[in-house]
Amino acid sequence: MTTRCLLAFVLLSATLTASFDVAQDAPSASRGAQSRPEFEVASVRSSSDQPNQVSVGLRITGSQLRVSYLSLRDYIAMAYNLRPNQITAPDWTAQQRYDIVATIPAGGSMTQVPEMLQSLLADRFRLVIHRERKEFPVYALTVGKNGPKISPLPPAAETDPGKPPAVNVAASGTGNGVAVDLGGGSSFSLGNNKLEARRMTMAQFADVLTRFVDRPVLDMTQLTGQYNLTLDIAPEDYTAILVRSAVNQGVSLPAQALRALDTASGNPFGPPLQQLGFALDARLAPLDVIVVDSAMKTPTDN
Repeated sequence: MTTRCLLAFVLLSATLTASFDVAQDAPSASRGAQSRPEFEVASVRSSSDQPNQVSVGLRITGSQLRVSYLSLRDYIAMAYNLRPNQITAPDWTAQQRYDIVATIPAGGSMTQVPEMLQSLLADRFRLVIHRERKEFPVYALTVGKNGPKISPLPPAAETDPGKPPAVNVAASGTGNGVAVDLGGGSSFSLGNNKLEARRMTMAQFADVLTRFVDRPVLDMTQLTGQYNLTLDIAPEDYTAILVRSAVNQGVSLPAQALRALDTASGNPFGPPLQQLGFALDARLAPLDVIVVDSAMKTPTDN
């Protein structure tokens, strides 16, 4: 599979957790699995290989959850509401792919899905973890001194408040680019030296940028609306951010591909963000880390 074809599942992992619309303070990793809610039934299987095109996604409709073509590291990130680069784990956890189909029990809610995933990973993968807190180099996404040069979008039409919204997040990609649909009108695409985001919060956009740079991007804009943003990327930086996204996910690449990082800008998004009235400032910040103590490559029988 080419570096560009790897993009679809590399990018999606950073955005799935936000689709649950749960609180940022994820449940503590020290809690026992029996104290967490569980899926009524669940199937975990290895994904089929798709060498030329990838299609990954998350869908929750009613009590049914389906997630396809994600790595164990991705699922841990979803379960504990962290970015994949905040997980310390063996390389294989970023390389092997799994599909999960599960049923939320009667009386359960979508907000409990991350905790149910925690129980499922502990049961089927015998996952044992612990938490740490470390200081990381980060980029702070901030508003420039003259303010943003884009305006928030009008609020989206409200859905039926008496009906739980369906979650339908999907990504697809080929060597020509990648497109990610986050549902609710939010999406982003990368192709032709351009990153385009539609109806995104700045927190979501910071997560997208994180996939392409050498450190986490934290939203410090204090902007609360949704925005359309388009970044024109220099051609020499475009190839490098594709390589960086794969490296961030733990994908092994040949030395020839890695050379693209040698001549690339250290902050490829700085100039295009400045055009929109934003900046990426390098600094240090403490972040939570999940450390995988042990896990099985082959999940136990369904």
